[in-house]
Amino acid sequence: MGDRSAEVRIHDYLEVDTGFSAEEAIAEANRCLQCKKPACVDGCPVNIDIPAFIAEIAEGNFANAAVSIKTQNMLPAICGRVCPQETQCEVLCILGKKDKPVRIGQLERFAADEERRTGIKPQVKKSPTGKRVAVVGSGPAGITAAGELAREGHTVVMYESLHLPGGVLTYGIPAFRLPKDVVNAELDQVLKLGVEVKLNHFVGKSVSLSELLTYDAVMLGTGAGLPYFMNIPGEHLNGVYSANEFLTRVNLMHAEQFPKFDTPIAKASRVVVVGGGNVAMDAARTARRMGAKVTLIYRRRSEDLPARLAEIHHAEEEGIEFITCANPTRILGEQVVTGVECVRMQMCELDASGRPAAKPIDGDTFTLDCDVVIQAIGQGPNPVLVREIEGIERGRAGNVIADGDGRTSHPKIFAAGDVTTGAATVILAMGGAKKAAQSICTYLASK
Repeated sequence: MGDRSAEVRIHDYLEVDTGFSAEEAIAEANRCLQCKKPACVDGCPVNIDIPAFIAEIAEGNFANAAVSIKTQNMLPAICGRVCPQETQCEVLCILGKKDKPVRIGQLERFAADEERRTGIKPQVKKSPTGKRVAVVGSGPAGITAAGELAREGHTVVMYESLHLPGGVLTYGIPAFRLPKDVVNAELDQVLKLGVEVKLNHFVGKSVSLSELLTYDAVMLGTGAGLPYFMNIPGEHLNGVYSANEFLTRVNLMHAEQFPKFDTPIAKASRVVVVGGGNVAMDAARTARRMGAKVTLIYRRRSEDLPARLAEIHHAEEEGIEFITCANPTRILGEQVVTGVECVRMQMCELDASGRPAAKPIDGDTFTLDCDVVIQAIGQGPNPVLVREIEGIERGRAGNVIADGDGRTSHPKIFAAGDVTTGAATVILAMGGAKKAAQSICTYLASK
């Protein structure tokens, strides 16, 4: 696909990728070998029948392609943009052994975008069962579970603590990577199934646990909204943000348009972002669009960066400076940030992740001038509601313990997504939510 030029796009929040034309999509779809035993399907966490929808695109039947996808995935325009297909379905494409794999993700995006352009067909739902299910959280896991349960005829109420639904799709992923009209359109399909959304309802605080348990079943999809910090000197200074706060303020609350919107954020000329994942790239590229010179610091080597290659490439094009094999040890300043002190790192034996462990080199330090520091080193499950539930088993990281089908130690409560796994990908959260929804249906049938 084509990209908008970096010189233009760093001044706006419009989508970077321009997408396939119809001719390009058909040509790419015709590369598919239509394998009798398609390994690509095994690589998809929601088990889309990939050869089937690609065959429809190859024949020019774009509407049929979208319908085919949505039997298994109600959010194809979102997944086509943000899923790491290169490590899931596409890595298993047999064409990739000698050539480039079929661009499955981009074809999925194309089919969904075409359906949105020409008119979305309503989802079919079964007759009402009389059962009521509460879904806590309206992010990828919550939306997926709500849609699956509503299609089965259950009455679903989805609770969202913020003033807009979508979870990380709305407040975390910037519009230049995932346009908000795409999120709203796919969320709207779920709402048209009869799902009710209660915004500004903080379950565990404004909504009590006892009220929640009046439902026939409960699905927890509260995600991983608790940011991690490095616990180094200077983190109390003005100008230090978690990536969660920074991206939420800009993406959800329009902080970049202060004072038009009354959610200010520090306007910076020099920003340091700490981390190497997709969230770090999102924070760095957002700060760049706010006019800052941005440096990204990562403690391992460039080849160890966990972010998608496309996101790294786009960040480099947009002028983000990368400093690898380095780690902050102190944030400098008195009341506000003035700089970051860092130490060079050496690579040692492989750790549990399969990457080399990074250890500091004594005495090899340097300083970067900056006025904002954004820490994007990961996040964990939001503990507010989980702590309120007696009898539910939790892991060391505060995550809810659930089996592979979303069942928890509480017979009425099911869970999926980042609240069970810690921060992961959108599609993995959706895959877990589909299994949890199936378990809820089985549980309700037994009642």
